[in-house]
Amino acid sequence: MLLLELLKRLLFGSSAVSSKKRVVEAAPPRSEETFSSSAAPVAIAERPRKKPKEEQTWPVLQPLRRERTRPDRSSATTVGSKQYPLAFPYVVSEGSYLDLSRDTNRERLDRWELPYFETPTQLAEWFNLPLGQLAWLTDRFTDGRRPVDQKKAHYRYEWRKKRSGGYRLIEAPLPLMRQVQEQILDEILDRVPTHEAAHGFCAGRSVVTNAEPHVGQAVVVKFDLDNFYTRVRYSRVVAIFRSFGYSREVAIWLAKLTTSAIPANLEFPGQQPKLLRLFLPRHLPQGAPTSPCLANLVAFSLDVRLSGLAKSFGATYTRYGDDLTISGDDAFLRSLRLFIPLAHQIVRQERFVLNGKKKQIRRRVSQQKVTGVVVNDKTNIPRKEFDRLKAILHNCVQNGPDSQNRDQHPNFRAHLRGRIAYVQQLNEHRGNKLLSLYQAINWS
Repeated sequence: MLLLELLKRLLFGSSAVSSKKRVVEAAPPRSEETFSSSAAPVAIAERPRKKPKEEQTWPVLQPLRRERTRPDRSSATTVGSKQYPLAFPYVVSEGSYLDLSRDTNRERLDRWELPYFETPTQLAEWFNLPLGQLAWLTDRFTDGRRPVDQKKAHYRYEWRKKRSGGYRLIEAPLPLMRQVQEQILDEILDRVPTHEAAHGFCAGRSVVTNAEPHVGQAVVVKFDLDNFYTRVRYSRVVAIFRSFGYSREVAIWLAKLTTSAIPANLEFPGQQPKLLRLFLPRHLPQGAPTSPCLANLVAFSLDVRLSGLAKSFGATYTRYGDDLTISGDDAFLRSLRLFIPLAHQIVRQERFVLNGKKKQIRRRVSQQKVTGVVVNDKTNIPRKEFDRLKAILHNCVQNGPDSQNRDQHPNFRAHLRGRIAYVQQLNEHRGNKLLSLYQAINWS
């Protein structure tokens, strides 16, 4: 057929158009009646084109905050002669002192059954310490309100390298400072409840309760707060104690006792100026017994906003220390492009910083872990950890427990039993297998 059309074109100059096409072209057009009997043509809308990246807009949160009126402190603050020992001097008028002990809110203190004191003298009596010694713990008599050097500090400092890079400063309080902080923790901080989404360092909650709400979800999103304790500054800690109902005088003293100002001559690893800018202001020390509870209370507003945002997307939010976890169904998975920028805005507005290197989005096709607990179908221990612990127990049976105590645990027997109890909490069947191996170890 094609050869015939080619010959026609060469001999007669006719176009090589098939006879079938000519028949179609020669066919008379349909009448209006024919078109009227058929359905009306439907206009096909053009598919909207994707905007260029520079023209794309992201949603912006508009926080609805009540109009706050500054309280009238004229009656609560007086300037004059010294009303109590170690009152703050009034720098404008020489020889005058501020009385910051008159704005105690007794109703708030009674709500949580907190101890009542208004002045530094009453606070020192509560600690059963001399007032001068308590002031020494707050660096009241040193220049710059910080230790002169490491030997005169109330903390021991140790730089530890993080697995993800960078350094972590451990500030372990000395015995007297630890005793004071433990009393603040037991009789003040532990009586104030934290947000229900916070599971770290809270009585009755653990990594397991933090992971259980995320079992069987289509997607798990994890964020990490960078230098969580260090970014909680002294002013925010003062605001926490003020919210309990304490006067400004007492709140300042309690905040000084629970925060740390590092010595100016402290050596920084690698001489990184970023670390100097981060750790030099007064902050929560990582290593103090009061820091986890205070950090949870400071992050209360963060928990309220992120849990509300997750609820509006049909998702679930929990926090364990600096680990934020949000999980949801397939609809939430499709809306992550909208959810993640909103979550970033909330974290920035609450004066925290996210660690971009630790952001993770895990779907069901991969292993979903929340604070070390697998949550794909049920709470479970990761297979690698189970196999490692099983191998240690097997080698203890074959070669004795001393051959496996590579980290030199002082009570290796209790250490292994605790790890087995953790596995039993996650997976009873696997935990019982490990327990049978443990009972076969010869400890003599």
